[in-house]
Amino acid sequence: MEKEVQEAISAGERALSCLQEAAKELAKARNWGMVDIFGGGLLISIIKHAKINNASSRMDAARNALRVFEKELKDVVMYQELHMEIGDFLTFADFFFDNFLVDFMVQSKITEAARQVDQAIGKVEQLLLQLRNIGW
Repeated sequence: MEKEVQEAISAGERALSCLQEAAKELAKARNWGMVDIFGGGLLISIIKHAKINNASSRMDAARNALRVFEKELKDVVMYQELHMEIGDFLTFADFFFDNFLVDFMVQSKITEAARQVDQAIGKVEQLLLQLRNIGW
């Protein structure tokens, strides 16, 4: 059982690291989104979507790491479903209908993704604490 706990801790730490990277990238995307709302243009939209793509890649990595963590948690009978729902960031609409309403919709998607990542970070931190407190 000790081996399974250590494997779960390692997987949880990897998931946490991926989630923290995703949170940082989402913060950058959110900042560029605000610039886009309050006076952006095509160049700002391009930069914002580059940041969104970076965040999306980090979120994919986090999602994969969470799946591994879930698997390892099952081995120590502490299974809890961990997932993130990542919506469409409306990239096409934002480029072709660049206006306040669309920019605001994209910004709300970024904010929602950031909220979900923050919740996942909290869950992973809590589970890691529980794993570390298992006495041997």
